[in-house]
Amino acid sequence: MMHWIILPVVLPALLAPVIGFVMRHDIGLARIASVTGTVLLLAIAIVLAWLAAGGETHVYRLGDWPAPFGIVLVLDRLSALMVLLTATLALIVLIHAIATGWDARGKHFHTLFQFQLMGICGAFLTGDVFNLFVFFEVLLIASYGLMIHAGGRDRIKAGLQYVVMNLAGSTLFLFALGTLYASTGTLNIADLAVVIPTIPAEEAALVRVAVILFMIVFAVKAALFPVQFWLPATYANAPAPVAALFAIMTKVGAYAILRIHTTSFGPGIEATEDLATTWLFPAAIVTIAIGAFGVLGARRLMPLIAFSVVGSMGTLLVAVAVFSPQATMAALYYLVHSTFAAASLFLIADLVVTRRAGDSLRPAAATVQNGLFAAIFFGAAIAMAGMPPLSGFLGKLLVLDALREPGTMVWAWSAILGGSLLTIVGFARAGSALFWSSTAMAAGPAEGPAARRATAGELAPAMITLGVLAGLAAFAHPVAGYLEATAVQVFDRAGYVAAVLGPVETEDATPIDTVIEQEG
Repeated sequence: MMHWIILPVVLPALLAPVIGFVMRHDIGLARIASVTGTVLLLAIAIVLAWLAAGGETHVYRLGDWPAPFGIVLVLDRLSALMVLLTATLALIVLIHAIATGWDARGKHFHTLFQFQLMGICGAFLTGDVFNLFVFFEVLLIASYGLMIHAGGRDRIKAGLQYVVMNLAGSTLFLFALGTLYASTGTLNIADLAVVIPTIPAEEAALVRVAVILFMIVFAVKAALFPVQFWLPATYANAPAPVAALFAIMTKVGAYAILRIHTTSFGPGIEATEDLATTWLFPAAIVTIAIGAFGVLGARRLMPLIAFSVVGSMGTLLVAVAVFSPQATMAALYYLVHSTFAAASLFLIADLVVTRRAGDSLRPAAATVQNGLFAAIFFGAAIAMAGMPPLSGFLGKLLVLDALREPGTMVWAWSAILGGSLLTIVGFARAGSALFWSSTAMAAGPAEGPAARRATAGELAPAMITLGVLAGLAAFAHPVAGYLEATAVQVFDRAGYVAAVLGPVETEDATPIDTVIEQEG
């Protein structure tokens, strides 16, 4: 059995309590253990990506119980990509948290950080929707603690809203699980792909209810309209390294939509295939608009970046909503790009805000490294807005190219291009106020916090994320090739089912891949 697959879950799960119980009073030991664990997680993620690169779907059966009766973890190109993305971002964020001292403002930062990684990696690897719920709860509980790390009235208030919203989503998730199990008798993703096509459309009312409930739950996680309102306050008030790590959190919702609605609910399944597309596409269009106008109207730096994350999720889900291999390839490229772009903005914003009197966009005296901060902010801003030469431009270009059907082109192109224009204007206004205002230019030598120079350790994480964005643009062809193969594998429902369930046959002795091809 391929034991490598379970390591991204087991490693942080074992490390977190050790840090929490043994090292919580020694920040030095906690840092060493957390960095070592995260580096090992990145190494494991690289190995898993190498294993999945050949196109084979690997299955880990806990207790050697066969699916659908036992718990399974599934590794393919998509899950390997998401685990690698998580591990890379986690190491970058951890370096920033240690270099800036954020991790020392509470005793349990590193414990919660490792539990967060456990939940995120588990959500990407699980092969059934019940354990997706379990890992959602693990990552959400950890994120509650990280959200209010270091305290503060505004942070506690935003954290309460975040908790209430996600508890409501978790409740709906349980309702969806119960409804789906009552109507199909299974919660294994591959088994659902076998069972649901056999249910006549006129008898699938409960299944359709479950699909809609799942869509609402995943929309909450992905900050999709009309349940996106929790994100701006949460991300704007969270500690900056936590907000940067949260850049991968919304992608868990997008991943769940792509994985489950592609494999188990459609396309090609008569009873459920149109439900996701019908609601997802218009909601994503509105999400782009909310994000763009939020960026344009923001009066503080952190909310501005948070609204840009909302807009980027809209762009990502517009492509996902098409449910085609070409659009999925574009969505995956944009997913990787937007994760690092958002993280870069939050990390550089932290360096700027801690050297100014808050994150207001009103002009203030320049910091001692004003030019360097301006250059990093400018690079991250043009990446998020989708301007050349960084990967944001290519990502949006791929999304636009994939959305050329007459029914989607006008709405999608108008929303993406209009949203990009408003985002550019919003970031330009913010950059001018922060770095190039007359107050900053006329100020004398920096004093107080503004005079403190950022160390190499503080600057490195933000610059590394910019380097990743440049690398995505420079190596766009091989990256797109890998993502194209990933998208094709995502839509290979028969291959996924055969890998998870083995040589299963239906009651009439027809091989399962034949049944799926006929249904498709």
